[in-house]
Amino acid sequence: MTVLPDDGLSLASEFPDATHEQWQHLVAGVLRKSGREVPDTAAEEALSTALEDGLGIRPLYSAHDPAPDPGLPGFAPFVRGGRAEGSTVGGWDVRQQHTAVDGDAVLADLENGVTSLWLVTGAGGIPVSSLGPVLDGVYLDLAPVVLDAGRDVESAARELLRLYEERGVAKEAARGNLGADPLGHQARTGDEPFDFAPVAGLARLCAEEYPGLRALTVDALPYHEAGGSAAQELGCSLATGVAYLRQLDEAGLSVEHACAQLEFRYAATADQFLTIAKLRAARRLWARVTEVCGAPVGQLQHAVTSPVMMARRDPWVNMLRTTVATLAAGVGGADAVTVLPFDHAIGLPDAFARRIARNTSTILVEESHLARVIDPAGGSWYVERLTDELAHAGWEFFQWIERAGGQAEALRSGRLGQELAKTWEARSAKLAKRREPVTGVSEFPNLAERPVERVAAPVPPVGGLPRVRRDEAYETLRARSDAHLAATGSRPRIFLAAMGPAAAHTARLTFASNLFQAGGIEPVTEGTFEDSGATEVCLCSSDPLYEEQAAETAGALRAAGAGYVFLAGRPGQYPGVDGYVFAGCDTVTVLSTALDRMGVS
Repeated sequence: MTVLPDDGLSLASEFPDATHEQWQHLVAGVLRKSGREVPDTAAEEALSTALEDGLGIRPLYSAHDPAPDPGLPGFAPFVRGGRAEGSTVGGWDVRQQHTAVDGDAVLADLENGVTSLWLVTGAGGIPVSSLGPVLDGVYLDLAPVVLDAGRDVESAARELLRLYEERGVAKEAARGNLGADPLGHQARTGDEPFDFAPVAGLARLCAEEYPGLRALTVDALPYHEAGGSAAQELGCSLATGVAYLRQLDEAGLSVEHACAQLEFRYAATADQFLTIAKLRAARRLWARVTEVCGAPVGQLQHAVTSPVMMARRDPWVNMLRTTVATLAAGVGGADAVTVLPFDHAIGLPDAFARRIARNTSTILVEESHLARVIDPAGGSWYVERLTDELAHAGWEFFQWIERAGGQAEALRSGRLGQELAKTWEARSAKLAKRREPVTGVSEFPNLAERPVERVAAPVPPVGGLPRVRRDEAYETLRARSDAHLAATGSRPRIFLAAMGPAAAHTARLTFASNLFQAGGIEPVTEGTFEDSGATEVCLCSSDPLYEEQAAETAGALRAAGAGYVFLAGRPGQYPGVDGYVFAGCDTVTVLSTALDRMGVS
């Protein structure tokens, strides 16, 4: 047995250090072998991935990549966490959302791992008068309650405080958030922000009598759900938080008390590193704001798995999305995490969906022990650099909002909505071209799946910023196909004409089958075109076979009655071929026009 010397020597000490230039040269060589001629200095750029907000991901990061010192957990600038102990004591707060009067569901959640409640009350949620029945049997001194009441915040808050008093809960034992968010309500409804005087009164009451309660929520979800980028979400949250600090200052609260009344709510997506960096950047940015105000404090964060990424088709895949998002939220240092049930986009969740949602956090905390390490992503050159770049992009958007007159004016004028719409338009183009694939929707759809049905959820407030979803363009196409199926007994069809041996056609046959099913068009691969019931056809084979047989095959299919001939592959000069489907094509446009030609309304 060989014993390595304990003298601090590296096992690689006898090997020469590889330089960055040598690595670039090797990468350029590999790219040249794949047909991409790039100079050594451009090799890294060729492998980089562009993100929103002008950010990008490089293939290699090192200690030479500049990033500011993130500090220590619990200390300014709070990049590594708002508390020195992180979530190591008991994990993060598992917070479940409820939008309907269902006391049994509330108790089931609390008895099986949920540690706090997020109650959507007022319009589009639980009636304020029903708070008592919903919380019947809940130990209010043990389970924090977070309200989300929109314009009804004062009445909902007073009702909750009445319940605390009625049930003998000591004021110092009450914990949670009364959920006032006038600017969030403006973003959701398009209404003017409601009077801040009652909100200031609630904030003063919490500061003086209820030390465990906060009065305001800075909810960034409306901007995320309108299609905003991570930096735009950060900028909107900062602008909203600053607006509330100004109003609380005018109401007579000290900076310390005002900051202690705010809780920030962010979306956690399945892009795990971007979510981790966003939460870390948010704490750094808020630390800078409060430092300028004279009282640098950490940011209390509530992360919610993104509603935008939730799909209505094949909703079981949502479990995978929310698991990755929850992991990212926990690693990113969120204080509370809400996992939306996998059927959230369909209607009210059933008991199984709620169980899976709460168990997601339970497994990550109790079995994977994810919370035992404070800021596990800290020190990663990639994460630290991405955090820094995202913080700068978020600060820049925050400054844009301030120059536009502040958050309320940016919403009122429509300028903020226009900026969010531009971001969503660019992302929609990627979704349409399947550059951003949605599993079960734009990739690997299953036309034979049985639809998941749920009781309709309460209608949320409308009139303000739109609520977008990644699947919306494909959902429109699938809905047209479903209506055709209901009216005629069959879906619109396309015949996939496989040319040559399996080795030549399998890859493009599979590609075309997935693509057309994303629009609800049933691919037919067996038998002949005449027996398929289709009016359109797609040729599937290799480029050499296309050169030899495409024109002849297209002519024969046209003679058999094909009204439109696709070819799976890059556009070329093939007589008789009308259109092409290939990686990067505008899939939504291709499918929509195909349905139009097939008479599917």
